Amino acid sequence: MNRVIKVARMQLINKWTFLGIPLVILVVSTLLTFAIWALLPASAREGTLYSGSGQAVMWYFLALGIQSLTLTFPFSQAMSVSRKTFYLGTLGLFALIALGFSILYYLLGLVETATGGWGFNGQLFAMDWIAGNNALVQILFYFVAMVLLFMIGFWCATVYLRWKATGLLAAGIAFAVLLLGMLALVAVNDAWPQVGNWFASMQVLGLSIVLGLVCVALAGGSYLTLRRATA
Repeated sequence: MNRVIKVARMQLINKWTFLGIPLVILVVSTLLTFAIWALLPASAREGTLYSGSGQAVMWYFLALGIQSLTLTFPFSQAMSVSRKTFYLGTLGLFALIALGFSILYYLLGLVETATGGWGFNGQLFAMDWIAGNNALVQILFYFVAMVLLFMIGFWCATVYLRWKATGLLAAGIAFAVLLLGMLALVAVNDAWPQVGNWFASMQVLGLSIVLGLVCVALAGGSYLTLRRATA
């Protein structure tokens, strides 16, 4: 456990990359959204204003997944850190970071609701579909979404480390073929209405569980790939 904590501390050598930049993205994207809303003509500000800028930090977790491996994995191997220890320390740290940002998103959603959408009747953090659930479900959804993006980035980085560009290309083609096969299966069985109803009936908690299972699959795949990767 002590070595796992040391790996987490090693990752935090890059505090600006892993903590500073996400906070800057959050503040700047929010302020830019306010500026855009303020510049809109009165007629365009009638009703609720929506913005996806609140998701900006979530997408940065994709880059964090890549950087957490490429920036520190070679150094960890030079320090004789086992791949398992590196893996556990890295994922544990970023799970805590994701949890912190998830709680922050929930709190910003409360402020947004209390201030009438920041005075603009806008929605950045308290989207109706999510904000209608209790605090735990909201935080769980944000947490799973961030960890999923992190795991996608981390797994892509491990594939590149193990098989270079050829591996990434093969993985991309395999994913495209798999997706096409699933779409073909739905089309052959004329199941588009059932699929549409399934997506329409999906609640935040149900979607969080599905995405959580994808996270577990990606975590297992990335660990198996990392075991044979060379720095």
